[in-house]
Amino acid sequence: MKKIISLAMVLALVLACSAFADGLPGGKKLIFTTGGAQGTYYGFGGVLSGKVGEKTSTTVTAITSGGSKANIEAMQDGDAQLGFTQSDVGAYAYRGTRLFDEKVTTFSTVANLYMEQVQIVTLDPSIKTVADLKDKNVSVGAAGSGTYFNAVDALKAYGLDIDKDIKATYQSFGDSVEALQDGKIDAAFIVAGAPTTAVTSLAATKKVYLVGFDDEHIMKLITESPYYSKNVIEKSVYGTDDDVTTVAVGAVVIANDDVSETDVYNFLYGIFENLDEITAAHAKGAELNLGFAASYTAVPYHKGAVKYFGEKGIKVSGK
Repeated sequence: MKKIISLAMVLALVLACSAFADGLPGGKKLIFTTGGAQGTYYGFGGVLSGKVGEKTSTTVTAITSGGSKANIEAMQDGDAQLGFTQSDVGAYAYRGTRLFDEKVTTFSTVANLYMEQVQIVTLDPSIKTVADLKDKNVSVGAAGSGTYFNAVDALKAYGLDIDKDIKATYQSFGDSVEALQDGKIDAAFIVAGAPTTAVTSLAATKKVYLVGFDDEHIMKLITESPYYSKNVIEKSVYGTDDDVTTVAVGAVVIANDDVSETDVYNFLYGIFENLDEITAAHAKGAELNLGFAASYTAVPYHKGAVKYFGEKGIKVSGK
C-alpha cells in the first residue's frame, strides 16, 4: 500500500511539474497595453502575449491603447501591468520631463525589443526631405504623444518649428492614413516598427513615399537627443523606389514594479525561448535578440528581468 501511495505521489508530482515545464509556476493574468489597432505595438504585442500564455503559467492579454504615454498612465492607475513605450518616452517619464510634469518611477524595464522608425509618409513625390515639410499640412500624431515629440525633434533638426513652420494636425496612425488618402494632409509622422499596418494598407492602394534624413541632420538630431539612432527602411518594406534612411527609437516593454518576479521572468521566457515560432507569426520576431533586449539604460530592469538575463549570462541594472 505504501508503495502504491508513493508511486501515486511521484506521478502527481511529475504531472504538476510537466504542467509548468516552461518558465516558472504560479503565474497570474496580466493586461498588456500596446497601441492603436493599426500600429505595430498591437499586432506584435498580441503575438507575444499569445506565446507567453501558451508556453508558461502566465496569461497575458494584449489590448489597444493610446500608446506610450497612455500605457504608463494605465499602469499608474492600476489598469494594466505591462505596456509598450518608446525608449525616449520611458526616459521622459522616469525623469519627469517633456510629456510628464512629475517623475514616474513605479515601473521597470522588461526588455528593449526592436527599433521603431520615424516614418514620414507622403503621397507627394516632391516632398523629399524634412525641410520640404515647411508650410505643409502634416499629421504629427496625437497631441502630447511620443510621435508628437519625435516630430518636434525631427523638424527642429532641420530648423523648423512645429507651431510656426507647418500646419500641424493631431491624428492617430489610422486617421492619418485616411487623411492622406483623402488629400486632407500632405504628410504624416508615424513612429512604429516597419512594416506598420497603417502604412502597409496605404501602400496596397497608393504609391507611398517616405521622407528621408541625411547624415548631417541625423547627427544633429542624435546630439540633441541621444535616444535616436540611424536606421534604414528597405525599399521592399513598402515598395518605395529606394531604401530610405531615417532615425529610430527603441520599442521597450515595461512592467509595474509590483508585478511578480515570476510573471516578468515568464514573459521573457515565453518570448526568447520561442523565437522561431514568434518570427513565423510576425516579421518583428526576426529583430529580437537578448543583447538588444538588455541594452536599455534609462530605466532600471525589473527583478524578473534581472533573473532571466542573469541566467543567460547577461547582467542588467535593476532596482
